[in-house]
Amino acid sequence: MKITFTRHGESQANLLQEVSNRGLKHPLTPAGRQQALALANRLRGQSITRIYTSPLLRALETTIILAGQLEVEYEVVDALREYDMGIREGRSDPGVWQAWFEVLDAWKSPLCWEQRVEGGESFYEVRQRFVPFIEQLIREYGQGDTHLVCVAHGGVYEMMLPQVLRNVDRAFIQRQGGIDYAADITAELTASGLVCTEWNGMQVEAPHP
Repeated sequence: MKITFTRHGESQANLLQEVSNRGLKHPLTPAGRQQALALANRLRGQSITRIYTSPLLRALETTIILAGQLEVEYEVVDALREYDMGIREGRSDPGVWQAWFEVLDAWKSPLCWEQRVEGGESFYEVRQRFVPFIEQLIREYGQGDTHLVCVAHGGVYEMMLPQVLRNVDRAFIQRQGGIDYAADITAELTASGLVCTEWNGMQVEAPHP
């Protein structure tokens, strides 16, 4: 079993630097659509079984491009949506991003996993939707020769990939410069769990036994 974790292509919200983590607004930019097409070309011929996507418009539009190019079905799942920023939703002022980075920094310690932006989600709440979904995929597909694609967001991936991949932590992700648009992050199921094997074309060292 393989899972490719990818982020949506560039969206209008990214250009505006606006928090857009709820609802269906801010579609892909022309560059974002090209990024999705390029990802489809990289995945072509890999026998993709199914695509799962966040319900946010930028992820959904990326998925529609992938599904059309690869001729596979997709399913929208709430578990993959971006971290909820509460009262900061829809804003683009510098204070919004300062609050975002303060929370992300606090979440480096499990002792602070209950911290949140007012009205938003805590680390625990994001984990309670993301990790069980990945575990469900493993139960459902883990015994077969399947290749799934998950389309989600940079924030949720930076927090949650270290929770499901045995050889990836936040320091590793930050050394790669974060999660690129239309990233190509491949993980394989082993006897000890999901292991990242490739990160945007770079081979990733297997975890120590």
